[in-house]
Amino acid sequence: MMLGIDVGTTAVKVAAFELDGTLVAAHTEAYPIHRPQPGWAEQDPMDWWRGCAAGIRAVLAGLEANAVRSIGVVSQVNTHVFTDDQLRPLAPAIIWQDQRCAGVARELDDRLTAADKKRIWGGPIVLDASFVGSRAEWFARTEPELWARTRWVLSPKDFVIAKLTGRIATDQLSAVRVAGPTGYLREAVELVDGLLGKLPEIAAPELVLGPATELGAEVVVGTMDAYSAVFGTRTTEPGRGMVSCGTSLVVAGASAESVPVPEVVSFPPKDGLFVHAGPTQAAGDALRWWCGVSGLDVEEVLASAEAGRPGVIFTPHLMGERAPLWDSEVRGSFFGLDSATTRADLSRAVLQGVAMSARHVLGPVERACGFPLPSLAFSGGGARSDLWTQIHADVLQRPVERLRVHDSAVLGAALLGAVGTGTYPDIATAAAATVAVDRVFTPAADADRLNPLFEAYRESHEALRGIHAHLTAWRSTP
Repeated sequence: MMLGIDVGTTAVKVAAFELDGTLVAAHTEAYPIHRPQPGWAEQDPMDWWRGCAAGIRAVLAGLEANAVRSIGVVSQVNTHVFTDDQLRPLAPAIIWQDQRCAGVARELDDRLTAADKKRIWGGPIVLDASFVGSRAEWFARTEPELWARTRWVLSPKDFVIAKLTGRIATDQLSAVRVAGPTGYLREAVELVDGLLGKLPEIAAPELVLGPATELGAEVVVGTMDAYSAVFGTRTTEPGRGMVSCGTSLVVAGASAESVPVPEVVSFPPKDGLFVHAGPTQAAGDALRWWCGVSGLDVEEVLASAEAGRPGVIFTPHLMGERAPLWDSEVRGSFFGLDSATTRADLSRAVLQGVAMSARHVLGPVERACGFPLPSLAFSGGGARSDLWTQIHADVLQRPVERLRVHDSAVLGAALLGAVGTGTYPDIATAAAATVAVDRVFTPAADADRLNPLFEAYRESHEALRGIHAHLTAWRSTP
C-alpha cells in the first residue's frame, strides 16, 4: 500500500491506498486557525506534527504490519514557519491567508522593474503578502532577535518530514517565486538579507529522503497541495484541467506549450508538460464563514441553498484575493439584495460566488494553455455536495467530472511516494492507473442565464477598487 499525508489549512488528512487508487483507510485530525489581529492568520506548527502522528497511528492501526511501503507528504503552500537549529518553532506559523505583510510586499515589488521581473521570472508577476521574502523581511523587522536565531524557514510539509526522517529539504514548487529549474533564484532570495542561508536544499518531489522513524516506509520530499491535486486529478496530460474546491480553490490546466499570463502561475515544464494554475483565498473557507454568520451548519447551508434563487452575487474575497486579482485590499461583498432576498438566496449566492471565482481563474488558465479545456475534474471537500458540484458545472458551463477520491491532494501525495520507491515509473503513469471518475455533472440547459451574473461579478472588482482602498485606509487607522 501507499500512504498519503496532506497538511492542510484546517486539518491533516492521512490515507492509505491500494496501488490501484482504492481507498483503504483514512483519518482527519482538525486544528484551529488563530486570527489575533485583522488580516492575520496563524497556526501552531506543532498542531501539524501532532495531527500527522495521530493520523498515521489511526490509519496504520487497521493494517497489517509493514503493509505501507511509501509515504508522500504535501501541504498548504505559502505558509511559513521560522525554526531554530533544533526545529523548534520560534513563533506561530504565518499561513497563506495572512495579509500582514502586504505593505512589505509592495516595497519589495517596487524595487523591481518590469525588465527585472522578466529576467528573474521570465514574465510579469506580483510579489504579494504570501511571498516568502515578504514574510522573512517582516519577521526580520518586527522580531530581529528571533530572526537572528532562525535557522530554517520551512513549509508545513518540510517541517513534518524533517521530524519524520531527520532530513531537511524542499521542492522547487513549494519554494514559490524563489526557486527555478536549477536551484534558488538568487536575485529573488537576495531581496531579503540573510534569507538564502535559512532555506532548505531543493530536491525532486519524488526523491526518497529516508525511512520514517519506527515505520520503515520510505518518505519522499513531496510538494505543495495544489500541485499534488494536479497529480491526484490526472491533470498530467495536455488538455486536462481541474478544480480543487477545498479551504481555498485551485483551477489548473495542462498543456504542451505555455503562454504565460500574469493572473496565474505557469510552472516550469516537467517531461514536456506545462501546468498553469491559480489559487483563490476562500472556497470552503467562505462556506465556513457563512455558517458562522448564518447560524447554520454545513448541511443546513447546503439544504438552504437548494431552495435559494440565483440573483444575489457574493464575492468571496474575505481575506483579500489571490488569483486572478492578487489584491490584498479587496474584501467580500453581497450585492443585488432586495426586500425579497432570503437567507436561502444568500446561502446559494455563497456557493455560486465560489464557483464564479473558479470561472474567473479559468479564463487566464485557458489563455496560458492556449486553448479551452473541454471538461474539468472536480475534487476537494466541495465535491461531497451534489449541489455545489452542479453549481460549478452551471457556472463554468462545461462538464465537471467528480472523482472517486475527493481528497485528490492526499492521493497525489501517495502517488509521489509510490513513484519514489519504484512502484510506478513516473507520475503520469501513476495518475492514469489510479484516478477514476465517480460521476459527470453536465451544465443545466439554461445555465447561460448565469452569464450576466458572472459579468457583474467580474466587473465588481474594478468598480469597487476605490471603495476597498478607502476601507483599507480606515482599517489601518489606530
